[in-house]
Amino acid sequence: MPGQSATGAFMRITSDTDSKLVDVASPVAKTVQIHEMSMKGDVMSMQRVNSVDLPAGKPVMLDSDGYHVMFMGLAAQVKEGDQVPLTLTVEDAKGVKESIQVTAVAKSLT
Repeated sequence: MPGQSATGAFMRITSDTDSKLVDVASPVAKTVQIHEMSMKGDVMSMQRVNSVDLPAGKPVMLDSDGYHVMFMGLAAQVKEGDQVPLTLTVEDAKGVKESIQVTAVAKSLT
């Protein structure tokens, strides 16, 4: 969308071991954060979170209704079909961090 300054990323993550997603980075935005949507009374709100638990062998959905990735301060417009590089930082139960490179294909939600 022209003039777009922010967008989100949704995905399914399955970890082999009990871990947590602690950071996401991408060259497409100045700031990339993990957020959570939640109801407060009758109002849906979004807030930044420090991590998302990844229980061993259980798929965790990052989607528009819960945890998701927010890109703010986009370097350029993200268009449907664009290949968006992401670096996911996952921390295991022992505190060891691993960076995982993935590429997401941009899709419209409409």
